[in-house]
Amino acid sequence: MAKKYVIVIGTLDSKGEEIQFLKQQLERRECGVIVIDVSMGGQPLFKADVEPAEIARLGGKTIEEIRLSKDRDWLTQVMEKGAMEKVKQLYSAGKVNGIMAVGGSTVALFGSQVMKQLPFGIPKIIVCPGVIPAQVRKLYDTMDMVIMQGVVDFAGLNELTMSVLTRAAGAICGMVEDSGEAISSLLDKSVAITQLGWSPNCAMLVKQYLEEKGYRVYPFHAQGIGDRAMDDLILQGFFDGVIDIASAGVIEDIFSGTRSGGPKRLEAAGERGLPQVIAPCSINITNAGLTRRLSEKYVSREKQLKQDEARVETRYNEEELVTAAKVYADKLNKAKGPVKILFPTRGWSSLDREGSVLHAPEEDKVFVEELRRTLKPEIGIEELDFHLEDAEFALALVEAFVRMEQPRKKA
Repeated sequence: MAKKYVIVIGTLDSKGEEIQFLKQQLERRECGVIVIDVSMGGQPLFKADVEPAEIARLGGKTIEEIRLSKDRDWLTQVMEKGAMEKVKQLYSAGKVNGIMAVGGSTVALFGSQVMKQLPFGIPKIIVCPGVIPAQVRKLYDTMDMVIMQGVVDFAGLNELTMSVLTRAAGAICGMVEDSGEAISSLLDKSVAITQLGWSPNCAMLVKQYLEEKGYRVYPFHAQGIGDRAMDDLILQGFFDGVIDIASAGVIEDIFSGTRSGGPKRLEAAGERGLPQVIAPCSINITNAGLTRRLSEKYVSREKQLKQDEARVETRYNEEELVTAAKVYADKLNKAKGPVKILFPTRGWSSLDREGSVLHAPEEDKVFVEELRRTLKPEIGIEELDFHLEDAEFALALVEAFVRMEQPRKKA
């Protein structure tokens, strides 16, 4: 059996004892270890497999330039670029079966950026004394990674730090042993779908109807992380098409909502030319609760549905819907593949059924009309006399996808 390799990223000038101990624990478990030293100042405790001078060179500078600079942000970017390039080289050579970053918050953030170079399925662990809440989203981003919070500071070896590092070594070795190869592709007829807690019936039925037609379905929770992760995987070459039930990450990004899908949301499938069918789950609704940034202009709106202190749902107004429709149109007009958008006229989520304070189909119509006005003529828009959660609407989404996808397969 081929040897399995674990990459360890850290600073041997300040965390040399800890990394040396970790290396010994990994080797005891018969894992190959490649230590990448990203120290920018002092002398390392031991010689790394990849030294700072090589990382600096791959980042486009010399280690002397790095050590003379007082611009910490600049030198971190250089070393980060170099480490990314080195990890890509090692992965291409078949020597990355798992990766770890060990150190404080700086190395944790540094390591998370480097880990983004690796595909889904490669075990990724960050080990640090404490995770700062403000950094959590940046650390995880859309990666399949683990953060192990050690609690005790890495300032030398003691019984507590050795316990943390021993468990970390066991974790990565166990993951590497059982992970198999990184997943680089899926079988034919693989379809990604998005869903939210406000579209449970629609998502369940879309999955069921697709599977009945022989498709393999991969659902993603569109809370701002799952939908971005889906887009990342699409760009990596996964999936044959998308049914984007919950595409509200676009409008949430425009207006700093809690479910922002980022500035590139809704672009990946179009860039790859995949067929995509889009539904409007909760495009018209946003959170005005405690967790929302810039909540002042939303918390006072008349129409509100309160679930708890953190989740107080209100509506986007007509001006905001028009603004968003233009952004949706701009993204979809660039699509290289077929696009179809279906709108249920009786409500766009389980929160805005008839009788709900959030039910306002005449306001929803503003978004549809602006989208119809600004989209390219070949992009179809269809309004259906159903609610988003009705079985008939789910079936319409699937049938629209099949009509687009089958001629593409034959071609």
